[in-house]
Amino acid sequence: MYRRYLAAAATAGLLALAACSSSPAQSSASSSTGGASKATLTYLTFRTPDLTAGFWASSIAAAEKAVPGLTIKQDVAPTTDRDSYAKQLLQSGEFPDLLQSITPSLYTQAGLLTPYPASWINANFILPNNIKGNDYIPPTNSQIIPLVYYNKALFAKAGITTAPTTWAQFLADCATLKQAGIVPIELGGHDSFAAAMPLTGALSADVLGSDPNWLQQRYAGTVKFSDPNVVAAATKMRTLVADNYFEPDALSVSYAQSITNFNDGKAAMYPMGSWYLGSIPKNEWNNIGVFPWPTNNGSLVIPFSLGGSMAVSSKATDQADAFKFAESWSLNPDNLKALISGDGAFPMIKGKSLASYGLTLSPAFGASYSYVTASNTKVSSMSWATNDDALPGNVTSDFDAAAQALFSSSNVLGQMQQLDQDWSNATASS
Repeated sequence: MYRRYLAAAATAGLLALAACSSSPAQSSASSSTGGASKATLTYLTFRTPDLTAGFWASSIAAAEKAVPGLTIKQDVAPTTDRDSYAKQLLQSGEFPDLLQSITPSLYTQAGLLTPYPASWINANFILPNNIKGNDYIPPTNSQIIPLVYYNKALFAKAGITTAPTTWAQFLADCATLKQAGIVPIELGGHDSFAAAMPLTGALSADVLGSDPNWLQQRYAGTVKFSDPNVVAAATKMRTLVADNYFEPDALSVSYAQSITNFNDGKAAMYPMGSWYLGSIPKNEWNNIGVFPWPTNNGSLVIPFSLGGSMAVSSKATDQADAFKFAESWSLNPDNLKALISGDGAFPMIKGKSLASYGLTLSPAFGASYSYVTASNTKVSSMSWATNDDALPGNVTSDFDAAAQALFSSSNVLGQMQQLDQDWSNATASS
């Protein structure tokens, strides 16, 4: 659900389009329709190998029972980039009433979404996911972005007996693997979000791990990407490139191919979001281990991102029924089961343990989920947050582009200075 595929590239356009569109409906989430007839609501969905047409049909039918007479009409996004498609629909005057797994911060400034009642959020979910004090998507699940997955057999072949916990150990293991003729790190660098995983890991662990409020300070203008501590963290990705720890053609490898490569044992480690857990072949369950992105001193810093189900458009004429449907869908355990098993989503609903979903999951899933439930330093995953720590405007895409640029440029400071300029441009136009 978190595979953004250029999802952040449209804030300015959404703002402009919203300004030209009709005024949002003013009815509240607690209002009553007052009549016997029910509305037809449009619902932006998408499909993946796990979230099939059958999944959407059954999950919609189950939630419709909470609102007798309501009709839901699906509008299936042609790709998994829901945000770009939503922008197209807004431009054509067909903005959906309900939108699944979008990036809410792209829409809230334009007044395109209605927040959920805080009382319902607090009653049902372990953590809120606030944007200026409001939740626009039920925080039903979470992800860790990135984790580092590793092939235990390849580690053993190179004589490595334990997973690294410090950055120095990580580099030493990379060198050992390379010496043994094993590609240390798989990376689907052709897809920019995948290319940026090491940069996300390094900045989340080092910068946000030292100061979890760094992003809010960046909004305040008291810190910058070009500050020495940020440049030092970003230099770690450049080190991995310069030491040839990725496969030689990493920028030509697609995200999909990177999964195949790692599953086939062509590399020893794979930095990726926790959604990869749903892609581990069952015959590899006991061979794939996992560890957090390593820090300098070995402390645990978990790059954390809350997500969830559907947003309700402020343009939906029947707000009450829209929220009844959305709340029913979001709390249906069968829907969470599909996301847990297929997309590596960590459930965040109060009063339900992981075991209560009745799923058989890989050892790597259990190990990863333990970082969610344990006491450790949890920070917003750099460039993946959907709350107040979300990057402004198109800076998420700029961040990913900077990671790709570090494959050909040794000027890390220059890339970070460019991010500062991108930030200034984004906030000036908002």
